[in-house]
Amino acid sequence: MKNLPLLVLVTLFACSPESQAPMEPDVVTEDVTYEVDGVSLRGYIAYDQNVEGERPGVIVVHEWWGHNDYARMRAEMLAELGYTAMALDMYGDGKIADHPNEAGAFVGEIAQNIELSEKRFAAALELLKQQDTTDPERIAAIGYCFGGSVVLHEARIGTDLDAVVGFHAGLDAFVKAEPGSVTAKVQVNNGAADPMIPAESVEAFKAEMEALGADWEYYSYEGALHSFTNPAADSIAELFGMPVGYDAAADSASWEAMQRLFDEVFSEAM
Repeated sequence: MKNLPLLVLVTLFACSPESQAPMEPDVVTEDVTYEVDGVSLRGYIAYDQNVEGERPGVIVVHEWWGHNDYARMRAEMLAELGYTAMALDMYGDGKIADHPNEAGAFVGEIAQNIELSEKRFAAALELLKQQDTTDPERIAAIGYCFGGSVVLHEARIGTDLDAVVGFHAGLDAFVKAEPGSVTAKVQVNNGAADPMIPAESVEAFKAEMEALGADWEYYSYEGALHSFTNPAADSIAELFGMPVGYDAAADSASWEAMQRLFDEVFSEAM
């Protein structure tokens, strides 16, 4: 090679894999609608068009406020990591609450009709699997607050998912799960200072996961309150007097924990 002209050497180096920097993500988003029992539901799909072929899919379940910009932002962040993400709509018609009382009423409707929750999750899951950019054999789900409760419920009933991740998630079960029913790997990221998640619920959840023989992990972030991943939490606390607050360190650490789990489960599924 030492006798090759300099221009040829430069060209070879420039074209070598080691010399090429990875392409920056180019995230494409799309609003979609789907229907369950005559109710129109609003979805938001995001993926990186610089990633070729199918890649794992991730469902994003919103906080109790509804399908808002925060849920969409998380879908876009997942797309930047190389996944096809879909923020679903659990309330119908893209309803968004402006007050905690309204949000509580929305959640109550779902909690009192868990079959409806399952149908709406299943419809979104099927739509995500149908995307050209999604590998239907590699799917996970994440959820925030109310959404965390939803994805944990899906794990408890044995929905075909590789992993579920809850952030400041409610832990109490909607139904009693049977041993062996939890096939997804389960991760929970909650604030240690969250008054909405009592210590008794944490201990009961841990005991439940052990009794079910689940593959699970629980991260507790010192000093973090409820909604610690949401930058809007501080303004919500001030506006409504709620015990919530953003914690940048816990937000970052929990997102990294999720990524480690996804790296593990999706490499195993390949």
